[in-house]
Amino acid sequence: MATVDDLKGKGNAAFTSGRFDEAIDFFTQAIDIDPKNHVLFSNRSAAQASCKRFKEALDDAKSTVELKPEWPKGYSRLGAAHVGLGDLEAAVESYKTGLKIDPDNAQMTDALKDVEKEQSKREGGVEGMGSLFNSPDVWAKIANNPQTSSYLAQPDFVQMLRNVQNDPKSVSNYLQDPRMMQVFGVLLGVNVMSGDQAASAFGDNKADGPSNEKSRSAQQPSSSDPPPAAEPDVPKPEEETVQLTEEELKAKKAKEKAQAEKEAGNACYKKKEFEKALEHYTKAMEHDADDISYMTNRAAVYFEMGRFEDCVKDCDEAVDNALRVRADYKMVSRAWTRKGNALRKMGKLEDAISAYKKALTEHRNADTLKKLNETEKELKEHKEEEYVDLAKCSEEREKGNQYFKESKFPEAVKCYTEALKRGPAKVNEEAYKLYSNRSACYTKLGAWPEAVKDAELCIEQNPKFAKGYSRKATAQFFMKEYDKAMETYKLGLEEAGEDNEELKSGLQRCIQKINMGNSGLLTEEEQKERQARAMQDPEIQGILSDPVMRQVLQDFQENPKAAQDHMKSPEVMAKIQKLVNAGIIQVR
Repeated sequence: MATVDDLKGKGNAAFTSGRFDEAIDFFTQAIDIDPKNHVLFSNRSAAQASCKRFKEALDDAKSTVELKPEWPKGYSRLGAAHVGLGDLEAAVESYKTGLKIDPDNAQMTDALKDVEKEQSKREGGVEGMGSLFNSPDVWAKIANNPQTSSYLAQPDFVQMLRNVQNDPKSVSNYLQDPRMMQVFGVLLGVNVMSGDQAASAFGDNKADGPSNEKSRSAQQPSSSDPPPAAEPDVPKPEEETVQLTEEELKAKKAKEKAQAEKEAGNACYKKKEFEKALEHYTKAMEHDADDISYMTNRAAVYFEMGRFEDCVKDCDEAVDNALRVRADYKMVSRAWTRKGNALRKMGKLEDAISAYKKALTEHRNADTLKKLNETEKELKEHKEEEYVDLAKCSEEREKGNQYFKESKFPEAVKCYTEALKRGPAKVNEEAYKLYSNRSACYTKLGAWPEAVKDAELCIEQNPKFAKGYSRKATAQFFMKEYDKAMETYKLGLEEAGEDNEELKSGLQRCIQKINMGNSGLLTEEEQKERQARAMQDPEIQGILSDPVMRQVLQDFQENPKAAQDHMKSPEVMAKIQKLVNAGIIQVR
């Protein structure tokens, strides 16, 4: 019958190899044998999170904390699960609790910073727009406007409005609702959409709102779980009162001698007296074979001396002994990390990556994670360099051009992609043409975001290449982002030459579409799609959530004299023009 250690080892190996379901199965079997082992619940929580099963990951993280409240890693697992469920407040609380126990934990410190940064982003953009609904006269404004007063008779709309008032962040859930767009216009004092448009879109769907809202609320994670109960401090026994046997006394003296040799070795290591350090660490190992720290320290000396094979050998021996002596997981992680460092120096990058991953399975350390990322990047660059072949790059480009002429755009994309691998930008001065050609293929396939990305790479490599701007603007035009397309055409004319007829023609098309939108000549579907895309733009969200701009928009509606003063500010007018070009407000 398999032991707990065997199952844990198999689970760790499966996790490191990316076989997360298999890892979960091994950890579950181990938990069935030892249900009080907090490390097993912690490992299974990590595996569940890797499978995006954050609810199960949270349950296991809670079990970890309940079994071992003083173990900081449990709170790291708890925080990660909360982040996966979108409950950032609970995640912050979990990380802070863990840092109270281990203030120097770099992983939790970085995770806490990332979560707090994400909180700030959420509170700054969409929430700022949602705060419009907290005005005391919001209900009166909606009721007094003939275009929106009928909404108050629709239960789903009333519920939607109350939801936004209770949680301004939830406004992002309703930006596709034309009634919400119309109410935005009323609260801002601008014309966003006619009442007839909103009524026709939602007049017959009143029953959908509450059920949808119910499903949304059901998806929100609960953060009301009670914190784990604190365990009372257990007084440590007085060593003097313990009667040691002769064998125990001998072992104690041996450990003291080993510790003294280790300290001497550390002093020599700091002085870079590596030969003497080796002698001390070796003697320490002879006195105490159950402490793997002496072995990992000797491995560090071998590394500094350039004896990388000896370093790997010591690290492997330390890991092998770790299970027998039940070594601390941080010490095991250190052995794997040092092995990875040596393998990396030996040029065995894939083996080094494997060692770093095993180290992170034992203990997630920021320095080890950084080394893993660097080594993976180094391996990727090494493989890319080996794959470069400009002759084959030219062959694939010609194939792609032929497929494009035959309207076989997926095949052309494949050829251009292979050409870029064979001749990347850092070794191929004409790689920008490949990005331009692939962008054209993506546009033909309707993959406009990919077309924009390739066009940007083209422009980055050659800012004077007019086709790059034309490719990017064309994709933006098809995405109904006429304001962005217009800016791209203008930039292209500035950088690539004012006489380019293709860019000039495209610019006129954009201006025409923007004017049609302001004149109400676009179809209802086009206008709705255009506005919905604009409302997802962080720049647009920032303008609408700016208190100063809200006052400006209100003055344009109610105070013409103040509006004239606002028009003297180039910054304000630029933002107004941005809203007009995006179709958020209309000028009649």
